Amino acid sequence: MSMIEEFKNFALKGNVMDLAVGVIIGGAFSTIVNSVVKDLIMPVVGVATGGLDFSNLFVRLGHIPPTFKGNPDSYKDLQTAGVAVFGYGSFITTLINFIILAFIIFMMVKFINNLRKPADAAPPATPEDVLLLREIRDELKRSPRV
Repeated sequence: MSMIEEFKNFALKGNVMDLAVGVIIGGAFSTIVNSVVKDLIMPVVGVATGGLDFSNLFVRLGHIPPTFKGNPDSYKDLQTAGVAVFGYGSFITTLINFIILAFIIFMMVKFINNLRKPADAAPPATPEDVLLLREIRDELKRSPRV
């Protein structure tokens, strides 16, 4: 078998195609989760914490250049200017994204596993030898003991 044929067989296997579809859907789903966290959850968390903006929590590690034009209290402005900053607020937001995404994937896998469970089927038929033994037992119970 030539290398091209081997590659064709590999690339067209169901698992590879499923993986490709999963990666594409995962990318789109990640965008949705990022929006949910940034636009829905973090504002509520900000209100609950007294207006704290997680995306703007950082520690400046480098010096601000003299040509800096922007807000020295803005994480984005400092990053754009190339100032070294330790952005732990951005990390917290990313961590919340991950937890939500992991939980949703867990729930999806759990749902799919429940769908894959076989439906409650009728119990299997009792084997003939068991039926025969039951008849013998019942007959012995009915017969008088000698």
